[in-house]
Amino acid sequence: MKPLNILISAYACQPNMGSEPGVGWHLAQELAKYHRVWVLTRVSNRAAIEAELTQHPVDRLTFLYSDPPLVAKELPPAHVPHYYFWQVGAYFAAKTLLKTVDIDLVHHVTYVRYSTPSFLALLPVPFVWGPVGGGEMAPPPFWGDFSRRGQVYEVVRSLVHRIGELDPFTQITARRSLLVKATTQDTAKRLKKIGATNVQVSPAIGMSKQELELLAPVNGVQSTSLHSSFRLITVARLLHWKGIHLGLRAFAQASLPDNSEYWILGNGPEQANLQQLAHQLGISQQVKFIGNLPRSDVLEHLRYCDALVHPSLHESGGFVCLEAMAAGRPVICLDLGGPSIQVTSETGIKVSATSPSQTIRELATAMEKLAYVPDMGQQMGAAGQRRVQQFFSWEAKGLELSQQYAALCQEVTPCAS
Repeated sequence: MKPLNILISAYACQPNMGSEPGVGWHLAQELAKYHRVWVLTRVSNRAAIEAELTQHPVDRLTFLYSDPPLVAKELPPAHVPHYYFWQVGAYFAAKTLLKTVDIDLVHHVTYVRYSTPSFLALLPVPFVWGPVGGGEMAPPPFWGDFSRRGQVYEVVRSLVHRIGELDPFTQITARRSLLVKATTQDTAKRLKKIGATNVQVSPAIGMSKQELELLAPVNGVQSTSLHSSFRLITVARLLHWKGIHLGLRAFAQASLPDNSEYWILGNGPEQANLQQLAHQLGISQQVKFIGNLPRSDVLEHLRYCDALVHPSLHESGGFVCLEAMAAGRPVICLDLGGPSIQVTSETGIKVSATSPSQTIRELATAMEKLAYVPDMGQQMGAAGQRRVQQFFSWEAKGLELSQQYAALCQEVTPCAS
């Protein structure tokens, strides 16, 4: 591929981080293997980025740091208003760069948020937006199980996204994008409603070579040789929309071996409610609320479990599903959002989400299958490792994106015949 000059917009971008900062950082690293890359990010990311690049320099990768206009500098960072106004400052920083560098393509990478515009779409350069997400919603039949706090959260979240869709700059961003990458089908539908034409579903998250190597030792370790009980694990913030209450009800309903256990890793505002639910269901002796742990300890706990249970009701990503698959563990999840794209019938069991009772029943059945047919879990675990390595490594994502850049630029400025 002919190297291009690529400008990346990455509000969230830091080394040695997960979630969106990791998305910005890893994509920039991978794209610099093929192109000359400039990355626009926040000033607050500068110290971590420059410390990393001092130890591990990357050729053809330049970072530019921008803050929002003075009037918005005091807004809380990492909040929607700060992010919105940062886009304004990034636009003027990019215009300055274009005076000295012939940029071939601009790509907005983070935040992964479809309802907030990228003002870089206004530049006279081909523009790629995403992957962006946020168009997912918990199915209405499940709202009745939410606390009042959870219901208010869902209403406000939906309202904020709908207001964002009405923003003329968000609509301009959608219309001016040569390609829009959406994290899920739900987000793709919302993007088309606001004017995007060329929309491709593509998960934002990935795993580095180092992460895959770290998880690889779990491969081939049969859980029955490590412990005598059947163990399930959920790793998540304890929030209403993570659906952990569904996992608990399914565990109580399932006909599992007497020594079965359910480990829940994470903290959050729903912890007391979930603990009370476990007590009401009569499973408090089998359910262990372990709390937050360092990542190395999380992976060690994953090693000693038979399957990941991830019943999230709306999620653009679901990084823990990739971790479980890379570690050779099958995944039980809902057929919703990002996990639905990551997990296949070969790597786990996806449960439809029509009603709470139906979902709980199917989750329980999935748990029973993995408990009594251990070969199924081992086969799914091996298939999951192959899938992550093939489709979700940052190396694979960087190569695919680089090839898309070349094709898009060829469409805009085709070679003379």
